[in-house]
Amino acid sequence: MPATIESQINAIYRTESRRVRATLIRLLNDFDLAEEATQDAFAAALQQWPIEGVPQHPRAWLVSTGRFKAIDQLRRRARFHSALGDIAESLEAASSDSDDWDEQLLADDQLRLIFTCCHPSLAPEAQLALTLREVCGLTTEAIARAFLTSPSTLAQRIVRAKNKIRDAGIPYEIPGRSELPTRLDAVLQVIYLVFNEGYSATSGSEYIRQELAQEAIRLGRLVVELLPEAEAQGLLALMLIQDSRRLARLDTQGDLIRLEDQDRRLWDKEQIAEGAALIQRALPSGEAHSYCIQAAIAALHAQAPSFADTDWQEITGFYDLLLQINPSPIVELNRAVALAMRDGPATGLQLIDDLLARNQLIDYHLTHAARAEFLQQLGDREAAKAALEQALLLAPQAAEQRFLQRRLAALEK
Repeated sequence: MPATIESQINAIYRTESRRVRATLIRLLNDFDLAEEATQDAFAAALQQWPIEGVPQHPRAWLVSTGRFKAIDQLRRRARFHSALGDIAESLEAASSDSDDWDEQLLADDQLRLIFTCCHPSLAPEAQLALTLREVCGLTTEAIARAFLTSPSTLAQRIVRAKNKIRDAGIPYEIPGRSELPTRLDAVLQVIYLVFNEGYSATSGSEYIRQELAQEAIRLGRLVVELLPEAEAQGLLALMLIQDSRRLARLDTQGDLIRLEDQDRRLWDKEQIAEGAALIQRALPSGEAHSYCIQAAIAALHAQAPSFADTDWQEITGFYDLLLQINPSPIVELNRAVALAMRDGPATGLQLIDDLLARNQLIDYHLTHAARAEFLQQLGDREAAKAALEQALLLAPQAAEQRFLQRRLAALEK
């Protein structure tokens, strides 16, 4: 096989295989059959394209070939199960063999697949697993590693979700306008969960799982491209700006670098600018969405010339707004840190102590880490040491544990 053809096929596989599989799921109404058909289509391409040349519309060729491969496979299986022959006939009758594929229809197939995987009738963990497997194309083993689950447990979860979609007749479609707000929220939550696990892994030896963060950003771009709602734009902006700091967040040993100590020259200015432009489009919509406000806060951090020049007054204002529309202990904690930067550590310490007095975030390591910082600034070294020890006890991730250990050792000196 000529090297150029092989490299072209490999490149097309990287960019188009997910889209081909999404369309085949729509046409075949079967996740596993579509997966096999996708692989069969690319195998056929490896055989035919070096002889016939790369077709003008590779994705349409792959979809058409994959559909026929699936129909042939169903007919072969029909010798053992007659109902499969009827399915093959109906698939052939329902699908056109025309190469005149509607590009918007093909593009929408990925969005349809995301909404199917995130259907509210599926459990949240099933939505996440199915999205990573079917939309992102990650292997079962990779997903299991990311979320510290055994591959067999993860595989069972995915199988049950697929069966639920089939048995409940969950439609493979983008929901109507009346359903969109609640359905879109579930999709964005799953995408944000994927990003957060990539941005800051909940456990394990790797603190940053860049492949997960990139998949989440890819999904976010897809949703915004096909469904440019303000909240979707806000989430994409938030992910882009947070991810822009990835090269500055760890040192050469893989240890954490605090925001104030990061080399801002390593931040991705293009991603920050893209995120800021999305915020400018989303915020004037008149709808104060949580992701938009979080993105605006992230942008203020990213666009500040230095940590000392950060506009804490503006940031605390956004946290006040966020607390109104999305009240949660985590937002209160982040607001406490921002207020401490504006008004001093005593203010932050009082707000965190109020949280703990209400039995909120007691088991969250960052609560105690922030409390230790404020106590140290106020000169109470023994109380700061006790708070750091508690944070270290609760920290689930190796890089965070090493960071807290260094802080504790420095305090003890």
